[in-house]
Amino acid sequence: QVQLVESGGGLVQAGGSLRLSCAASGRSFSSYVMGWFRQAPGKEREFVAAISWSGESTYYADSVKGRFTISRDNAKNTVYLQMNSLNPDDTAVYYCNAGTQPNYAGMPYWGKGTLVTVSS
Repeated sequence: QVQLVESGGGLVQAGGSLRLSCAASGRSFSSYVMGWFRQAPGKEREFVAAISWSGESTYYADSVKGRFTISRDNAKNTVYLQMNSLNPDDTAVYYCNAGTQPNYAGMPYWGKGTLVTVSS
């Protein structure tokens, strides 16, 4: 199993940037596919980005492509989401996600989320 703890959320103005971090516990972090999902108020949770265990492959939702970058540091058991050019539609709780196989519907392990609020 793996436990996930997100950090880095907060309030930012439109056009600004934030970097989210997800610290994972467990000895097999480097073997997990890692991802980020988000859930806006009144909406279903949606896929944002994912990264392979090696970091060589990344995947993005069309809505964030070109603005968000997912990365990982296996030595630190941490995955990051750099978010640039934020707009109010990016306001949501962002969840870290992990599993052994990629799944755009979500993998087995979830963090509790961190809130990102983008003001106009």
